[in-house]
Amino acid sequence: MSLYSEPDTAVSPGDALLGLRGISPPAWALTALLLGLVLTGLLAYRDMLVQREHLRGQWEALADRVPRQLQSPFERTAAQLRAMQTVFLANDRIDQAQFARYNDNLMRSNRLGSHLSTGFARRMPGPRYVYELVTPQRNNESLLQFDIARQRPNMQALLAARDADTPVLSAPFRVRQLSQGSHPLGVTVRLPVYSSGPYPRTVPERRARDIGALAIALRLQPLLQETLHGTMLETFRIRLANAAEPAGGYFYDSGGRFAAGESALHRQMAYGGQRWNIELQPRMATGTSDNLPLILTAGGLISLLFSMLLWSLASTRRRAVVLGTEMSERFQQSEERFRVLNDLLPALVLVADTRSGVIHYANQAARQRLGDVVAAERPLPALFSDPQLRAQADAFCAGGDYWGNIEALLSSLSGTTFWANAAIARVNVVDRESLLMVASDISEQRKLNDLLSYQATHDALTDLYNRREFERFVSQALVRPGGRRPWALLYIDLDQFKLINDISGHMAGDQLLAQLAFAMRQQLREGDVLARLGGDEFGLVAYDLDQEEALQVADRMRRCIEGLMFVWDGRTYTVSASIGVVMVERGGISLKHLLAWADTACYQAKESGRNRVHVYREDDATSRRQSEMQWANKIRWAMEENRLLLEYQQIQPLQDGAGGEPHFELLLRLRDEDGRIISPGFFLPAAERYGLMPTIDRWVIQQALANFSRLHASGTLPGLCAINLSGASIEDDDLADFILDLIRRHQVPPARLCFEITETVAVRSLLKVVQFIERLRAAGCSIALDDFGAGMSSFGYLKNLPADIIKIDGSFIQDLDHAPMSRTIVTAITQIGHQLGKKVVAEWVSNASILQTLRDLGVDMGQGFELHKPQPVLFQQQAVDGTGS
Repeated sequence: MSLYSEPDTAVSPGDALLGLRGISPPAWALTALLLGLVLTGLLAYRDMLVQREHLRGQWEALADRVPRQLQSPFERTAAQLRAMQTVFLANDRIDQAQFARYNDNLMRSNRLGSHLSTGFARRMPGPRYVYELVTPQRNNESLLQFDIARQRPNMQALLAARDADTPVLSAPFRVRQLSQGSHPLGVTVRLPVYSSGPYPRTVPERRARDIGALAIALRLQPLLQETLHGTMLETFRIRLANAAEPAGGYFYDSGGRFAAGESALHRQMAYGGQRWNIELQPRMATGTSDNLPLILTAGGLISLLFSMLLWSLASTRRRAVVLGTEMSERFQQSEERFRVLNDLLPALVLVADTRSGVIHYANQAARQRLGDVVAAERPLPALFSDPQLRAQADAFCAGGDYWGNIEALLSSLSGTTFWANAAIARVNVVDRESLLMVASDISEQRKLNDLLSYQATHDALTDLYNRREFERFVSQALVRPGGRRPWALLYIDLDQFKLINDISGHMAGDQLLAQLAFAMRQQLREGDVLARLGGDEFGLVAYDLDQEEALQVADRMRRCIEGLMFVWDGRTYTVSASIGVVMVERGGISLKHLLAWADTACYQAKESGRNRVHVYREDDATSRRQSEMQWANKIRWAMEENRLLLEYQQIQPLQDGAGGEPHFELLLRLRDEDGRIISPGFFLPAAERYGLMPTIDRWVIQQALANFSRLHASGTLPGLCAINLSGASIEDDDLADFILDLIRRHQVPPARLCFEITETVAVRSLLKVVQFIERLRAAGCSIALDDFGAGMSSFGYLKNLPADIIKIDGSFIQDLDHAPMSRTIVTAITQIGHQLGKKVVAEWVSNASILQTLRDLGVDMGQGFELHKPQPVLFQQQAVDGTGS
């Protein structure tokens, strides 16, 4: 069918020309030409805008990465300096060999091809900072004895860094130890060094303990070439300048070609007190498009031929009879040319009749994507899959000028669908009104957008929803309209999953998680939401059910997990899960509280023996769990803010009288945010439950040994200082090495140290405790068996435990005056202890009567409020009063 023929009426050239009377042929031709050029220009301009916007967006995103990439090598260098700083905190007297060895060890994990030297400049009076350690020494001999104070800007930056304990970056400088022919520019990253001891927290401490500065010198150009490799340098010509000296010009220029007509992008990198201006000049222009020549050429030719065709029709009035046959042939040739050229367009082009809406022309791209819609006499609105858009297209066909640039799902004759950006316009061609539709296939772009959206909401390993999307579902469920059935939140935590990672590696653990996710997905009811919250934790939202149904869902999930047989590398594993269930039957609940309740219920399931389901209830166990969680957080904050305190309580001889060097036990306290002193009975249970005791014990040991001469108020060394150790610390294989290393470092006499271990811990881990005790006793330390008698253990353990001191549990001492059984037990412990050659100490001595009874029974030493009330250690008093160093 002809593009210009009526579908139901044959019109001769003469009849057509009758409609053109009064209108000159040039006017028709010019109108058609302008219309074709306008449509071509619209297509070309739209394509150019899309291409330019896309390219500029890529440039902006790439340019945003440049400052971060420039900071990266300096941050790695600062991390290496921070590690070296820690070495000096442990031993501030390092020689050249040790310095080189530490530097080589650190360089293995942070290889920098641009590394020039690592140096240490010691602080001298003045102050001056003179390099005394440099590695490698080859080619860096000139740095030795160089004084940083000769460079005033670097000196000022170093002093500021000392006060803030932050790394500083120098301005680019000419490297002295390199020849002019190599890369002569370099930068230096510096970090202050403090004398050995605890980490300085305040500015006065840092100034007082300042002993020098560490520095790593880097060649600038190789460093930048390593950092800005690949896409950065292929896309931009990059130039860097010092922001503090804009008139100094660029100290780095990547060179090469660049698009002179494109505006440069500017960014700024700030690190270590330096700011660099970054100029990024694109290497290609944005005003070009791969499709632009084709669109302009094809559109221009089509418009020209179309106008020539109309000119020919309008000017054949007088020659119609003679040249009728010739005009018909030319018309057909012109139309064929139009078809051929239009078929070259990559866009879908369709022309339809305005009265019936039936498509009577489709170019090659449209036929390939939609099928032969012309032969099928398909109406233009029928292309739209969406009923609402189809109705709007019907309304437009009835009367409308332009309907366009909409994203719609188009349907082909075969039933396949694809996304397109479509525009429809009403056009007049040879006195005939038609509908022109131009569409571009955007299916790939939509697929990419869908993929990005999926990746943003799903876990890559399990293909389940991620935590952010899960919390969105929960938040929506919390605010949904009332009147609906209750729903449940399930918190699923795998039991002992870490063992699989430890035994077979993380790859096995990942594979197990993927299989578990697939198996759990099969157990879901329609509409329920399953997500991986992180690690080995999963969440499930189950809608419209009561508590009994929720327990059925949870138990089905538990049995599904328990029944999975996982095989990896010849081993077969089974796992179980503890599941916490929270029923949501009312509004007004926050997401934070709901997740906390679910975690609490899951914890209760684990506490009850694992591989079980627990429903959240506001009972005593739950309240205690929440209280302990709060105390655990308070302990962590107190440690970070240095609010843990030490007190000492003296242990007095009962037989020989007081005198000589003081014996005492160190006691732990916590100062809360309001300044109140909290006794250990409130927070130590939470510390034990949440695994914080090893950290606390190490803190106490480190503080006690580092300030050994500043514990007692008299300022004298203790005759014996007792330090308590928890069961979790005893199970740490590295604790003995930690203690012995601190004893050597702080030169504490081991004979003045006593470590107390409770009887229950000793009996529970007898072999490990004996090994630990023997190592400390071999070094000269004493061991006390604390709370003896409370665990109702056999006296036979005393023969196997190489302890020096037995501390009788206070429960037997406090009722010693009126409980004959307590008196008998104390007598027996004292006699057996003396026969084994051990000292016997009584705790909780609260009055003079008990004190006298203990003396009569032959107890060696006593401890309690009757003898001495605990008081803060001296070094913490000095720190509070401002009199300490």
